[in-house]
Amino acid sequence: MRVDAVEDTAAFAVGEGPTPCLLLHGFTGTPWDLRPLADALADRGYRVHVPRLPGHGLVPEDMLPVTATDWVRAAEQALEGLPPGPVFVGGLSMGGLLSLILAARHPERVKALALMAPAVRFRGPLMTFLRATRRVPWLEWVKPWVNKSATDISDPDVLKQAPLIPRFPSKRLGDLWTLQDLAEAAEPEIVAPTLILVAEHDHVVDPDAGAYLQHRLAAAREVKCVRLQRGFHILPRDVDGPVVLREVAEFFERLR
Repeated sequence: MRVDAVEDTAAFAVGEGPTPCLLLHGFTGTPWDLRPLADALADRGYRVHVPRLPGHGLVPEDMLPVTATDWVRAAEQALEGLPPGPVFVGGLSMGGLLSLILAARHPERVKALALMAPAVRFRGPLMTFLRATRRVPWLEWVKPWVNKSATDISDPDVLKQAPLIPRFPSKRLGDLWTLQDLAEAAEPEIVAPTLILVAEHDHVVDPDAGAYLQHRLAAAREVKCVRLQRGFHILPRDVDGPVVLREVAEFFERLR
């Protein structure tokens, strides 16, 4: 795992095609996670923008002053900064929550959604307990920082290349749950066709949340859910990455 890959964590844009696309990374992630998908879409004629969300990168202290409000604002500013007209939006994990919020708030702009391991529900009883007891900030008192020793990628060669933030403030988990609340409230308003991709062996997000979300997007014009049998949480970078790239590209192409 690399801790010095500053250039890999930067925001970037790729492609010169006429169709704008916005990709949003996840919590403690960076644009690096989405580079293979961005390149694949650029090859198909999309102009892809991948911002870095506030506080994210390789410096843990950068996450101290940011909140869910900053992440939503950054996502909206990124959307507003694209050329007028329909925009294809994709999000990984927390980026999926932000994508849902954008689709509900800007239905005239979001043409379609690709949600990769959307963080609508985390895996395991600990995260369920922490969310249920979030009104009492005991975790912040007991453990103000959460160490992060690895990125959830099964491919060992890719894992060695992955940028890694070594820890994050536990207080930011509350902002994640705030985004979950906002996304849940947004779901009934979403009309954009939506593709959901989840990994059976994801250690971060409950893979059953894909079917759960599919059911909740009742107003969407189309919802497709794909469940991958290989790989972990960072879908575009893992062993079934080619499947993810193909599914997203074909879904967007059909709607373009």
